Amino acid sequence: MKKVFPDAKAALAGVVKDGMTIMAGGFGLCGIPDTLIEAIRDSGAKNLTFISNNAGVDGAGLGILLETKQIRKMISSYVGENKLFAEQYLSGQLELEFNPQGTLAERIRAGGAGIPAFFTKTGVGTLIAEGKEEREFDGERYIMERGLFADISIVHAWKGDTEGNLVYRKTARNFNPMMASASRMTIAQVEHLVPAGEIDPDQIHTPGIFVKRIVHVANPVKRIEQRTVRKRETA
Repeated sequence: MKKVFPDAKAALAGVVKDGMTIMAGGFGLCGIPDTLIEAIRDSGAKNLTFISNNAGVDGAGLGILLETKQIRKMISSYVGENKLFAEQYLSGQLELEFNPQGTLAERIRAGGAGIPAFFTKTGVGTLIAEGKEEREFDGERYIMERGLFADISIVHAWKGDTEGNLVYRKTARNFNPMMASASRMTIAQVEHLVPAGEIDPDQIHTPGIFVKRIVHVANPVKRIEQRTVRKRETA
């Protein structure tokens, strides 16, 4: 099956629909599938649920889908960089399911591994535990968290081959590998597309069996959320 599509619009054609649940890789603006996010915006799909560590920033990442009010619900860990997110949440336009960051990562990993639920100590005795099953193991209290599984995962990889094998670069790996395994269809944008067999098998982070569609996005713009530099010293 041919996995490589000419552009993001073609890769999403016939896939994105109203009311879907979509996982979007990235941490802040690092390793986000920005071209695929823009294509989802252009598709006009609405009432979407997004599973992502955060919601980008105003004007970038998932922030552009907040501008068009295409997101109905976010399942996230951190959303502090986006004023529009806060405005929509506080006004009741946007539903939010907050997760401790490690719990979010494990919920996604569990979903990809076919694990429907697990128990964790994180959040016991806090608002996070409200409404969740609680059990005691070896004298300690734990709460149950459900695994997460989406209709679509969109991820960003540094390198990929035509069979969908992916390699992520440094901190841009973040949530991308686990999300690539936790949906019915994974669509990847890759910076460097190479022929099958060119990537050393020991270097592959996501095996191609998880990836159904690929779009080549060479030289993507890599934004920095908060650029901090050292003050220049004067003599």
